[in-house]
Amino acid sequence: MTFVVTENCIKCKFTDCVDVCPVDCFREGPNFLVIDPDECIDCTLCEPECPANAIFAEDELPAGQEIFLQLNAELSKQWPVITEVKAPLSDAEEWNGKPSKIDLLER
Repeated sequence: MTFVVTENCIKCKFTDCVDVCPVDCFREGPNFLVIDPDECIDCTLCEPECPANAIFAEDELPAGQEIFLQLNAELSKQWPVITEVKAPLSDAEEWNGKPSKIDLLER
């Protein structure tokens, strides 16, 4: 099992989750984070740390968010590891909670 970063992270990119990950499974893109499913140990530490409520266990993905399981797996192979907390995107609070952001995902 793995945890999955979902749509609400897009254009927010809070990194509180990165700080608690014991295995450095997060990868950083321009405006989104993903979890490498091959590295995730299902420790559950990241889920409550996400201010955007964007991290879910793969078997608890909300309806309409299933595509993010595949996106996390795909993008984790392309993006670099992130191991330190960084400031969120400057307008993260404005984007937090807005629906239909998948088209804004920068690869």
